[in-house]
Amino acid sequence: MSPAFAWNLLMVASMIRVWRRRGERFAEGAVLERQRFGGGSVMVWGGISTRLRTPLYHVVGNLTGVRYQNEILQPLVVPALQAIGPRAILQDDNAPPHRSAAVNTFIQQARVNRMLWPANSHDLNPIEHMWDELCRRVQQHHPPPANLGQLLQWLQQEWNGVPRAFICNLIHSMRQRCVECLAHNGGHTRY
Repeated sequence: MSPAFAWNLLMVASMIRVWRRRGERFAEGAVLERQRFGGGSVMVWGGISTRLRTPLYHVVGNLTGVRYQNEILQPLVVPALQAIGPRAILQDDNAPPHRSAAVNTFIQQARVNRMLWPANSHDLNPIEHMWDELCRRVQQHHPPPANLGQLLQWLQQEWNGVPRAFICNLIHSMRQRCVECLAHNGGHTRY
């Protein structure tokens, strides 16, 4: 499973120089009106495994431990882990909502196997590469999204469109990620 992912939509305006004669500054042929979406951000959460992926969940506002438990763990994570089977392991990170007392209690009561991360550890979670892939796929849409609703729609579409083979390769790389991290004494790796 995965930590939350914050997607920031940045609108980049390219600077184009145009030379005009005096008095033509606002001539009809020299003005191109555009309504630009002013940017903004959305946060989404998703989980992946070799067998399934959760729905992409739009997190509105700040994600607290209680919200993480009620909106993500109970309805999305626990059923997904149960579908995978008793050897399933939740791999989240050390984000404060993931490590709150309420969440830790819930994880124990729900008998969820959780991968523990030391403080200040590298984030070797394969979901980070999934987020990169999702970002690349959304950025291929032209023109850019006109609003946050369209961005969310494209995120969901592309999330569902990432091939299972891609996800399996990410997950199967986990062992090598850990081996390489140990070999470099916790230093930088290619992951």
